[in-house]
Amino acid sequence: MSEIRRIGILTSGGDCAGLNAAVRAVTLHAHGNLGWTVVGIQKGTLGLLSRPLQYETLDPRRFTGQLLRMGGTVLGTTNKGDAFDYPMPDGSRIDRSGEIIEGYRQLRLDALIGIGGDGSFAILRRLAQQGGIRLVGIPKTIDNDVGSTESAVGHASAVAAATEALDHLQPTAASHDRVMVLEVMGRDAGHIALSAGIAGGADAILIPEIPADLAHVAAKIQALKAHGRNFALVVVAEAVRTETGEAMRQAAGETASYGGIGHWVAARLEELTGAETRVAVLGHIQRGGKPIAQDRLIASALGVHAVDVLAEGRHDRLVAWRNRIVIDVPLEDAIRTYAAVDLEGPLVHTARSLGISLGDGASTP
Repeated sequence: MSEIRRIGILTSGGDCAGLNAAVRAVTLHAHGNLGWTVVGIQKGTLGLLSRPLQYETLDPRRFTGQLLRMGGTVLGTTNKGDAFDYPMPDGSRIDRSGEIIEGYRQLRLDALIGIGGDGSFAILRRLAQQGGIRLVGIPKTIDNDVGSTESAVGHASAVAAATEALDHLQPTAASHDRVMVLEVMGRDAGHIALSAGIAGGADAILIPEIPADLAHVAAKIQALKAHGRNFALVVVAEAVRTETGEAMRQAAGETASYGGIGHWVAARLEELTGAETRVAVLGHIQRGGKPIAQDRLIASALGVHAVDVLAEGRHDRLVAWRNRIVIDVPLEDAIRTYAAVDLEGPLVHTARSLGISLGDGASTP
């Protein structure tokens, strides 16, 4: 056993379903089986930057079945404010990493477990190296684009939400002879769109990894009509670009985020086919809500293993789910490796084999 007696845990980046299950697993295992104190740091690294510090000692008795079922994170999170390039009220940007490290030391922590995605881990690892912090990461991202794990916390529930949306859209599409376009999240990767599109019976799936020519999607819709179908379902990831390569963005406070591609696709398809189109933008509904069983299981297994890694005296690791087992890999690899949709992988092959248009005119060999 290591000399660890007191650890911190924080959630960083966008929220998702399953975060509370991971926090619960860390707390129950570390406190109940190892006798460690677990300190929950609130609002990600902002909790360490605030003065007074924002934190709470996590009591295992708090983690009843109710929290296991809750979406979001009871600790709060943030996806703003790079500690090394922090925006100040006067518009300047400064390095505040030393303040965060000092906050960590004030809590007298022996190690830190961070739950985040590749962006969060890049910052946390740099802080850990600078401050001599023993860090272990748990991957969470609805986009499922952390390369060192097959599944990240939150992805399965996001796919389930998108699939359910298609289930709701299909009867309306059929009742009104419409083409329904569903825009889903997917910052740079099309995993949600591809998985939900297959599971939800979509006729076309557009992902950022495959440049799309909507003439091919229009041809698919016309072929369905020729065979007696009066509706079509199209799923598009938010990061898909227009046929001229333009990324669709919309203002979000002081920044711009992806948004609007669904409406652009619908307008183009209406122009090309003459069909009546409607758009549904799923947005943050994919992030919220009750985590499905798969996310609860993965979050619990990864949380337990994160504690085990620290108990074994190791750190600078990412716990990961691979081949139905939990492993851990160097955190540096997780930051460096990005997992886009594998164009030669089984899901792309499945989609093509089912006759789903991916917007490129290709078919199954």
